[in-house]
Amino acid sequence: MNAPLSASALDQLCVDALRFLAIDTVQQANSGHPGLPLDAAPMAYVLWTRLLKHDPDHPQWFDRDRFVLSAGHGSALLYSLLHLTGYALPMAQMRQFRQWGSIAPGHPERGMTPGVELTTGPLGQGFANGVGMAMLEAHLAARFNRDGHTVIDHHTYALVSDGDLMEGVAAEAASLAGHLQLGKLIYLYDDNNVTLSAGTDMTFSEDRAARFAAYGWHTLSVADGNDLPALEQALHAARAETLRPSLILVSTHLGYGSPRQDSFEAHGSPLGEENVKLTKRKLGWPEEPPFYVPDAVRTHFLALGQRGRREHLEWQQRLDAYERAYPELALELRQLMQPGGCALPDGWDAGIPVFPADAKGMATRSASGLVMNGIAKHLPALIGGSADLDPSTYTALKDTGDFQPPTLVAPDRQGANGGDWNYAGRNLHFGVREHAMAAISNGIAAHGGAIPFCATFLIFSDYMRPSMRLAALMELRVVFVFTHDSIALGEDGPTHQPIEQLASLRAIPNLIVIRPADANETAHAWRVALQSRKQPVALALTRQHLPTLDRSKYAPAEGLLRGAYVLSAASGGEAQLLLVASGSEVPLALAVQEALLQRKVQASVVSMPSWELFDAQPQDYRDTVLPPALTARLAIEAGVAQGWHRYVGDHGDVMSIETFGASAPGDVLMQHYGYTVDNVCQRALALLGG
Repeated sequence: MNAPLSASALDQLCVDALRFLAIDTVQQANSGHPGLPLDAAPMAYVLWTRLLKHDPDHPQWFDRDRFVLSAGHGSALLYSLLHLTGYALPMAQMRQFRQWGSIAPGHPERGMTPGVELTTGPLGQGFANGVGMAMLEAHLAARFNRDGHTVIDHHTYALVSDGDLMEGVAAEAASLAGHLQLGKLIYLYDDNNVTLSAGTDMTFSEDRAARFAAYGWHTLSVADGNDLPALEQALHAARAETLRPSLILVSTHLGYGSPRQDSFEAHGSPLGEENVKLTKRKLGWPEEPPFYVPDAVRTHFLALGQRGRREHLEWQQRLDAYERAYPELALELRQLMQPGGCALPDGWDAGIPVFPADAKGMATRSASGLVMNGIAKHLPALIGGSADLDPSTYTALKDTGDFQPPTLVAPDRQGANGGDWNYAGRNLHFGVREHAMAAISNGIAAHGGAIPFCATFLIFSDYMRPSMRLAALMELRVVFVFTHDSIALGEDGPTHQPIEQLASLRAIPNLIVIRPADANETAHAWRVALQSRKQPVALALTRQHLPTLDRSKYAPAEGLLRGAYVLSAASGGEAQLLLVASGSEVPLALAVQEALLQRKVQASVVSMPSWELFDAQPQDYRDTVLPPALTARLAIEAGVAQGWHRYVGDHGDVMSIETFGASAPGDVLMQHYGYTVDNVCQRALALLGG
């Protein structure tokens, strides 16, 4: 009989098991990143076995700690942790790493692998997502915890790399996290001094600890990434710091133990079969069989899973006691905690206004602000803010509080929205950090327990696009509010005037883009946005006033729910021409319809605020809106034509803008670029042979 292992020997055996399960996984696929698993296994092991609160049987337990592998290229290490701790990731799937149909994809993907919180890989994104998770934990704790009843109390951890720290989105998010004093945010930095193609001396020589200290972070250093007691001590010290997020700089060796140690060649390519054997030999691991896991390791990891199950049970008992003491709060919390996203309470839309017909009307950004505030009174889950643009985007939620650290003394509170000044506030102030704003909103949505929105000008969606793409990929419930949606914004000129942005956003799979034509379409756009559970929504709203259409004369605004609808049918019978428009160009299309009628030309007007919603309709409905026999079609939109030809067909035309804008009043620009009744009539008549 073998003598029992000492605690330290068992720890080392488990660390090496993680290393080589990951390395065998990469080698089997002949694809992947072996360097990080070899060097970061010790810190991951200490975190997962000493501190991380999680239940492998219930990966969606609401009060679990969140773990983010921001360095998503090290996915084989995460899969090894999940497999050994008892998540539903069997060895057969590990052997299918990076293969078709496997639940162990090349980079972690939310919703595919049990226990994976976020889709990571584009560096810096997970870093910023984690900030959003920590923000929402602080918000929910402030809203729901009561003396003697703590039901929200968890940490957000991440493993981050040199590449994460280099990315601008991480810098933006780190700055905000420090300001917000997010003490339950703890990041392990794998400081291995090597990137994919070079040593960091080539590109990354700043003092990272000093940089993060300047952001307001608590920084610690571990000189040897294999020193398990030092790693544990640093993690406990980070947990003890409650007023600052923590960055633990762990000095490691990329590809530890391999012939490629400290070489960028260990970063992104398999070691090769011979080098795998040499690495195992050097670290004292059996060369055969591959995927070997000693029984002692399995027993140890599975026992740790039992600890998580006990913690989950204890939390459930606390939640039951909370429900008895605070039944109304508990009901609200349970709605927020529902799997798959927040449940919309009965009457959530009771405050959405119905706007009367008005020839002068209002900007759709203004209508959106009124709708949001009407909803906010009945939907406490709605939380968000803008990138320093509340007065322009109209997205402040009045009197719902400002999300700020309660200990922050801020004599100058310009821009506060009224209500609480603490973590219970629902207005998030992102500062001029568009990219981080979007990524943080993704983290909030992925955490669960709120429906986040974020806002800026449409032109700055370019800063946000990587995070928006990930929101769509992760099927997150995020509302992206964009105002100043065309050249009609006016004098700010071409740097601020979107031209290609609508087309760019429409190109993202699983993202719903909506450009409403008036206040009532805007109200219904918000209904779509908040009811969409697995598709993020982008709203494109005007700076300029648009008439609020008389719905006794035109079709109901509910038509927006189907993406496109016949707003005004030809008055004299069968239409000769179809005018299709979105947003601010819909009133122009209606004016053109009237002018064509004076010339004895029958035209119908289609409002088409959302391609994605329209494309999801049955074919028979789409054919009633765009009759196949009616081929004379003119699309009108103040942006590039890209994509519109699928709706106007080979015999149609698109009134578009294919150049940049200019600095001038909005109405002057629209006239100069041809968005006048006379010019559009000529374009329409040309389709009918003049």
